[in-house]
Amino acid sequence: MYGKGFFYDTALNEILPEAYESAVKEAGIDPVAQPEIDVLSLDENGVVFTAKVFVKPEVKIEGYFGIEVSKEVATVTEDEINHELELVRERNSREIDANDRPAELGDTAVIDFEGFVDGVAFEGGKGEDYALKLGSGQFIPGFEEQIVGHSVDEEFDVNVTFPAEYHAEDLAGKASVFKVKLHALTKVELPELDDEFAKDVSEFDTLDEYKADLKAKIEKRHENAAESAVDGQLMDALIEKLEAEIPEAMYDTEAENFVRDYDNQLRMQGLDLKTYFQYTGMTLETLRAQFRPQAEKQVKARLALEKIAELENLDASEDDINGEYARIAEAYGIEVEQVKASIDSEFIAADMKVKLALDAVKEQMVVKAAKKKAAKKTTKKETVEGEEKPVKKTRKSTKKAEETTEA
Repeated sequence: MYGKGFFYDTALNEILPEAYESAVKEAGIDPVAQPEIDVLSLDENGVVFTAKVFVKPEVKIEGYFGIEVSKEVATVTEDEINHELELVRERNSREIDANDRPAELGDTAVIDFEGFVDGVAFEGGKGEDYALKLGSGQFIPGFEEQIVGHSVDEEFDVNVTFPAEYHAEDLAGKASVFKVKLHALTKVELPELDDEFAKDVSEFDTLDEYKADLKAKIEKRHENAAESAVDGQLMDALIEKLEAEIPEAMYDTEAENFVRDYDNQLRMQGLDLKTYFQYTGMTLETLRAQFRPQAEKQVKARLALEKIAELENLDASEDDINGEYARIAEAYGIEVEQVKASIDSEFIAADMKVKLALDAVKEQMVVKAAKKKAAKKTTKKETVEGEEKPVKKTRKSTKKAEETTEA
C-alpha cells in the first residue's frame, strides 16, 4: 500500500526540526525566518541536509541618549465632558411611542416595503415589520429621508436611485420605486442631566461630582496620548540613528505576525479573514501590504533597542521576569503557571531587555517646553469608559546574512 519513500518522508518530518535546532545552536546563529532546506541524501543510513537561513543583521547605533522630544498634553474642554455625558445618556435612554405625530429623523420606523425597477419587483427588495432608524444610513441614500413627515398607517412611494457602485450589478445605477407602509414610530427619550442621573450611572451623589470624575478620566487619556506620542518620537529618532542591513525576510515575518494578530482579533468578534475579505474586497496580499510599513518600523525599533540593551549591559532580573509573567496572567485572567508553560522565560527576558532599553533612553531624553493644546473634537466612537489601546508588544527578532548549516 505504501512505497518506501512514504516512510522516509514521515521519518524526515519527525527528526528534521530537532536536527535543525541542534545545528543552529552549534553554529551559534540567530535565524529570522524559516530555513530553506535542501536534502542531500536520505536512506537507511540517515539523512544529510543543508539549511539556508537569514540571520539577524549586525547593528550599529550611536547618540541614543539626550534625544529631544516635545510633549503636548491637550487641555480638557467642556465639549469633551458634554460628549461623554451624552454617550452615557444614550446608553441609559429608552424607546417610547411616537405614533401621535409624523415621522422625524432619529425615530425608529416599523415599515413594510417592496421595491420595483421598471415596474418589476426585484429579489431582496421586500421586507415586513422592518425596524429602520431614520437617519442611520442603513438604506439607499434618500430612502430614509422620504419617510420623514409621514404618519402611522400611511401608504406611500419612496423614489430612489441605486448607487452606481451598488453590489448587485443588475440594480446598480437604476431608478426604483418602493411601496412603503408605515406601521409604528418610536423615539429615544434621554434621561435628564441632574443629580438623580449621576446617582443612577455612577458612584457619585451629584452631577458636579460625576462631571469632575469624567474630567479626570479625560485628563488621564490625554496624558496617555501625550506619552504615546513621546514614545513615537523616540522610536523615530532611534530608527534614524540605526545602521543595519536588514533582510526582507524580517519584514515579511513581522507583517505575517500582524496579519495573524488581526485574524485573531476578527475571530474574537465572530469573524475570520475569509469573511473579512468578502466584505471589504481586500486580499491577503493587500492586507500584508497594508501592514508592511508598520512591520518595518517595528523591526527597526526592536533592533535598535536590542542593541542599546547590549551596549548598556542591560539585563532582566528574575524579579523582572516574574513580574511580567504576573502581568500577562492578570491581563488574560489565567494562572501564572499557565503563562510560564506557554511562554519560554528566554522570550520574556528578551522583551524585558527591550523595555529596559526604552526606559533608559526615556530617562535621558530632553523634553522641550510643553504647551497645552486644545483636544481634537471627539467622535461617538471615543469614550473614557473603555480600556486604553495596548501598544503592540515587541517580539523576539533576528539578524541578516545567509548561513548554511549541515546536520
